[in-house]
Amino acid sequence: MSFTLSSPVAGAAMAGYLTSPTYTVALDSIPGGGLTKQYAVTALGGTQTDVSTHSTSSPFALSLTRPATFKSLGTVNPATGVLNSVPRNVWKLICVKGATPLAGQPPVNAVIRTEITVPAGVDTADPNELAAMLSFYIGALTQLGKETVDTLRYGII
Repeated sequence: MSFTLSSPVAGAAMAGYLTSPTYTVALDSIPGGGLTKQYAVTALGGTQTDVSTHSTSSPFALSLTRPATFKSLGTVNPATGVLNSVPRNVWKLICVKGATPLAGQPPVNAVIRTEITVPAGVDTADPNELAAMLSFYIGALTQLGKETVDTLRYGII
């Protein structure tokens, strides 16, 4: 029931960029990472021309950070029967990949940040809605993988 990647991770094929990509990962330790679990990419499979694995100067890793403390539901207004407030628990999923901005230059990190904000109580009262949200999100990203690379590359939405 924890955030655990099985290795290798099958990546999404992207015509013109990657063919049958796989990523061998290893659990990584990060300084002060008590609330964060991170995996580093240690080997590549498939056709991934000019792609590098994780290193100190050019990272390739995925991490998940959980909230420091979980918030619970507040009180219900006795007059209206409505919650006074619904606090949110914020999770952060971050992928970092070192990439060379110009031949001969040192790598610079490209970063993907996904923040998942879950209203307190939804985890127990309506978990299927969380599953549907993540299913759609992951499916859409998978479907739009190549198109997203092209958008980032050419600047056209």
